Amino acid sequence: MRSAFFVLLAATLGVSLARLGPPSRGNHPHTVKHGMFPGSFSKRSSRHDRRASIHRRQDPSGTGCGAGSQISTKAPKNNIFAGLTNDEAAAVTSFLHHQESLNLTAAAEATSWDNKVVQVELLQPNKSSALSYLDSSSAAPDRYARVVIRFGATLEPYIQEYQVGPLPVANGSTTLAQLNYIHNKGRGYQRLYDADQAELAAFAAEIGASIADITKSLLNGTAVGALNDTLAVAGSTPLIHEDGKIFEWAQFYSLHTGVCFDEDILPTGLMFKADITGRDPAKWSVVGWQYNGVFYASETAFRQAFNSSSFVRPGPNVDGDWACTDYNNDPFPHDELNPPVPIQPDGSRFAVDEQEKYVEWKLTSMEVDFSFYLSNGRDLGMHLHEIRYKGERVIYELGLQEAVAHYASASDPFQASNAYLDSEDGFGQFQFQLVSGFDCPTYATYLNTSFYTGETTHTHPSSICMFEFDTGYPIQRHTAPTYVSVTKNIAFVVRTVATVGNYDYMFSYEFYMDGSIHVDVRASGYIQASFWTSNMGSQDGFHIHDNLAGAMHEHVLNYKVDFDVAGTANSLVKAALVPTTQVYPWSNGKPRNTMKFERTFIASEDDGKLNWDSNNAVMYSVVNKDAPNKYGEYKGWKIMPDSGNRNYLVIQNSSTLGRSVNWATHHLYAVQHKDSEPKSAHPYNGWDPNEPLIDFAKFFDGDSLDQEDIVIYFNLGMHHIPDTSDLPNTVFTVRPPPPFVPSPPSHKNTRLSPRIPLYPLPPSLIPHPLPKPKLTALPTPQSAHSSMILAPQNYLPGDPSRGTVHQTRINSVNGSVTSVTKFNPGNGNGNGYCNPDLGNWVGEVYIAKYPYLPDAQLVGSIGAGVEAGIP
Repeated sequence: MRSAFFVLLAATLGVSLARLGPPSRGNHPHTVKHGMFPGSFSKRSSRHDRRASIHRRQDPSGTGCGAGSQISTKAPKNNIFAGLTNDEAAAVTSFLHHQESLNLTAAAEATSWDNKVVQVELLQPNKSSALSYLDSSSAAPDRYARVVIRFGATLEPYIQEYQVGPLPVANGSTTLAQLNYIHNKGRGYQRLYDADQAELAAFAAEIGASIADITKSLLNGTAVGALNDTLAVAGSTPLIHEDGKIFEWAQFYSLHTGVCFDEDILPTGLMFKADITGRDPAKWSVVGWQYNGVFYASETAFRQAFNSSSFVRPGPNVDGDWACTDYNNDPFPHDELNPPVPIQPDGSRFAVDEQEKYVEWKLTSMEVDFSFYLSNGRDLGMHLHEIRYKGERVIYELGLQEAVAHYASASDPFQASNAYLDSEDGFGQFQFQLVSGFDCPTYATYLNTSFYTGETTHTHPSSICMFEFDTGYPIQRHTAPTYVSVTKNIAFVVRTVATVGNYDYMFSYEFYMDGSIHVDVRASGYIQASFWTSNMGSQDGFHIHDNLAGAMHEHVLNYKVDFDVAGTANSLVKAALVPTTQVYPWSNGKPRNTMKFERTFIASEDDGKLNWDSNNAVMYSVVNKDAPNKYGEYKGWKIMPDSGNRNYLVIQNSSTLGRSVNWATHHLYAVQHKDSEPKSAHPYNGWDPNEPLIDFAKFFDGDSLDQEDIVIYFNLGMHHIPDTSDLPNTVFTVRPPPPFVPSPPSHKNTRLSPRIPLYPLPPSLIPHPLPKPKLTALPTPQSAHSSMILAPQNYLPGDPSRGTVHQTRINSVNGSVTSVTKFNPGNGNGNGYCNPDLGNWVGEVYIAKYPYLPDAQLVGSIGAGVEAGIP
């Protein structure tokens, strides 16, 4: 659901947006233009003129937790992945308006019946062209713009994507062509079935007015488009394609009364299903009603029940402190004391080329450990490109492809119809300013992002942060009889947060000294709750507040990682520990129950849909058979689940999303790279779920994975059954996942929309009444945190973290310190602010019991107690 789902109705009918809060959807082809935040940032950056740009900003807090200045560097190449400049985007927009065949109207003046430019951004270069530039002295590939145009001046409105270029725009050389080759639908075209947002909002207001007497009685409010409305109406997403018609379920929600925008947890249980087929509002109609879990085939039937003496009136969910995220005046002990805070005593230790959005993390004087370029787009937010480790490219591209929040219900057709593909909303346009000291350390380097929509550039200051931090546990440790050795674990993090409707997604890429990269996502924010009804039963979720149920749903986030291990010719190997019973030459002819190590190669895309093993005994690695190390082992990078959930959709062959989520049927996938398959999904897939612009299943056409350019797609996410701990907000911290349930044999295949007030679960499938068994509080399969590890395998001669000076060895004899070896010639242990006295370390302290000498504490060598206890 989207927090400001009611904005569309308000914007259309003149209700104050200041009261209703932030807009939830941008100026997408199928949504009206919403109001902007007070003080919105629309001016171009004064530092560098980039579309979808990133700008460095120094510590904004002024707290003194960071010292020194940001280190600068010079990118080895221009960033060919960065967005269009303001001048380029303006020139492309002007060029489009001069194409008479498009019949464009300026976005600021366009109605739903006009053609207009929706989006202009960089069309990412084909990898085949990019590598020629990155790996040699060849010229940079030509730049092209990707353009989205909404054609509204027709009875069947649609969007069409185009490419414009080469850039810069010049008479005679710049051309306009349909952008079709990257869409396996056959063309970059998608029908738009709810183009007339103003008319749909007015239609919803008419419905609200027609039952105003009922809503006043049941819900103590109205939703008629008036300034004093206390209710809003939200429509389901995606639209329902059924029997050649277009339908949408909608529900009335109570508006917040306090400072917190908590409409997501204030459903009323009053909902209707509307037929909104076509563009003539006179032909739209309400085809069913539901209240308190009971379906009515018409308004007349609903009114008859409403006027009967047996009609149950549970009342609405009422706003209050329980629903607000503010401090609740129930302090923790000692909470008045300041908690620990991270500091950066000597300034940043990473370097940034601000103009080229290029970053280096260099831990030794000899070589750069990690380097990469950044890009940021309206649809998918932050991506990393050309990731090099120890000077060699290991990943060409790493970034989010899509995220789905799929709801389900046996008793609530509104929730049953909701499944949100978040790139439609756009992660990039909801990356707002990070909160220094909370989202990121105060000493972080903060970057701005920009995106283009509706012929306008929008800038979000400080919406990406970069910083190093001490993880709080060492990366290496060992205790020996005469010493203890320990090394600090310092990670470098690039982070952003995108608030897509009710959920805040925190995306982090964490780089570690052992060469591993952790891809990490966390989710917080308001749940999209259901109205609790007496006939709901146990199938939908927990009863979590007065008339509130936690609506079960699942999040799956799809990522792309394009490995290039010692070149583009790579293979995918499965390494597994498997149980075995074997007789060995040394086992006296007796069989031994044990395990063995097996390696098999995934030969082709036919076997490229993969799931993690139930016991974590399987690992996949991308290796180069042509690049063995000196021991004959193939250099590679392994892919391993980290903390939190690892999941794909429980729902198989979704009735709601059809073929648009074929990337969410397994844990991970391997395909051969093609320039015509740059993404696994498309922001407009949900507009016609069974005819998506990109159907990921079509990627699997039997191509070889043996020493080919391999692309891995993997899924993160969580299965979420909200309980009372999700009120008022779901929290970022991990909840233990349930025991892993192995997947079945390979099967081939919220939020509320702010779009409009506007029911696909047929009434005949809703039992009356539903059974009501007792819901047992079992461990819920959920975690608000999910991450994946990408790590080198047989890639270097040893552990690269030995290259850091931030380690120590404490030498001892008979348990007493003889010397402390510090490898940092600077300020002792690397932290002049909090430098411990390591000379106080002791081996063992023991007290003799026979004879018993309680006051005689003796110091012994490491392991003395173990030796004394050996028979």
